[in-house]
Amino acid sequence: MDHVRYESPLSSRYASDQMQYIFSPDKKFSTWRRLWVALARAEMELGLPVTAEQVEELEAHITDIDYDKAAQYEKKLRHDVMAHVHTYGEACPKAMPIIHLGATSCYVGDNTDVILMREGLCLIRDELVRVLDKLARFARLYKDLPTLGFTHFQPAQLVTVGKRATLWMNELLLDLADVEYRIAHLKLLGCKGTTGTQASFLELFDGDHAKCRELDRKIAAEMGFDATAPVSGQTYSRKVDYQVLSTLSGIAQSASKFATDMRLLCHLKEVEEPFEKNQIGSSAMPYKRNPMRCERICALTRYVMADAVNPAVTAASQWFERTLDDSANKRLSVPEAFLAVDAILNIYANVADGLVVHEKVIEKHVLEELPFMASENILMDAVKKGGNRQDLHERIRVLSQKAGANVKDLGLSNNLIDLIAADPAFSMLSREELTAHLEPGRYIGRCPEQVEEFLTEEVEPVLERYPHALEGKTAELKV
Repeated sequence: MDHVRYESPLSSRYASDQMQYIFSPDKKFSTWRRLWVALARAEMELGLPVTAEQVEELEAHITDIDYDKAAQYEKKLRHDVMAHVHTYGEACPKAMPIIHLGATSCYVGDNTDVILMREGLCLIRDELVRVLDKLARFARLYKDLPTLGFTHFQPAQLVTVGKRATLWMNELLLDLADVEYRIAHLKLLGCKGTTGTQASFLELFDGDHAKCRELDRKIAAEMGFDATAPVSGQTYSRKVDYQVLSTLSGIAQSASKFATDMRLLCHLKEVEEPFEKNQIGSSAMPYKRNPMRCERICALTRYVMADAVNPAVTAASQWFERTLDDSANKRLSVPEAFLAVDAILNIYANVADGLVVHEKVIEKHVLEELPFMASENILMDAVKKGGNRQDLHERIRVLSQKAGANVKDLGLSNNLIDLIAADPAFSMLSREELTAHLEPGRYIGRCPEQVEEFLTEEVEPVLERYPHALEGKTAELKV
């Protein structure tokens, strides 16, 4: 490691090796060469003076890139694409005269960007599936464990631990659908020329418009795409970058929601993220168990959501057929968003795989609030046994206020049931009948059934669709 130069923590601390390779120089420049091969092959097949020997020579040297030589050429020529044209040409002397024939720099630059974004989205898709798989196991295990539901972070009706997990999963399914849509609908730029008119190719093909269109089709097919942009300037529309990063921002939003919920649950001591045997929670306070993984998720998601503004501004400020104020921004904003989301999902999977549920704490919190929740059912039972609904409602209101004061002002336990049992207005109900209402399972509605239905109908089809995503994959943190 070079300790005197800045290095992005996304590379050194957070992102996976797989995602880092997708946006690495080697992947980028070898993809440039694959595109030059595809161009030469298509031109040969359409009758231009390109030979099979030249195409074969180009194919033989896709990966053996002399980066030192390319750097020397770029220093001399001040042009990265032409530096690599000459470097490639030295390795392929027979093919040198036809490399990049008719193309502009965006032929390799923009088409490569689309290819890399699609590969990055495929990796993100698989990571989403892995998180869903881990959360599904957790949801099924705790589908019927009652826990306090919260609205406004105030105790509300009971839910279950597993049902809450389905809320996190449902948002990830929405994100997965967006990712699948982007993968399916991304189009290459193709060969459009300097202002998108294909004028250079029309000249090469002696005015044959059909061959110009077929050139695009052949290149798209070789690179694994169904289509190219129907019209363009010199570049593909920068709205494509915005659409992709908006999808990544959506994933960040979902992950941040999960991580924030987990941080609150950690504070309540109900559910905690994994905490390793030798992990230090605080340099000053030895007892601390800070939810640092979820805090890291929140930190990185904040970056991604802010980063998604970059392509929006870039798309809005492009001039006519091409301007270059997008380039430096794209080099940063697009790869960094992918690396950050990759890191987010790896941490998410790690947390989801090791969640620690403290059932006794959850039960304690439930029982502290349950008398209030049981009051309506108690009221109904008392009315059925001859009581006056309005009078009894008023009595429960008064007694609930008194019980609440015991809890909040005196630090005592919730004694609402004791107060009701001692009140003559409720003499028609026995103590056993009153305490029967303190069974948490009576207040969780259809939570267990909802969990099973959701997993069976929504999640399992996704897991079955991407079995490769679940093969031998573990989520490990670098730091």
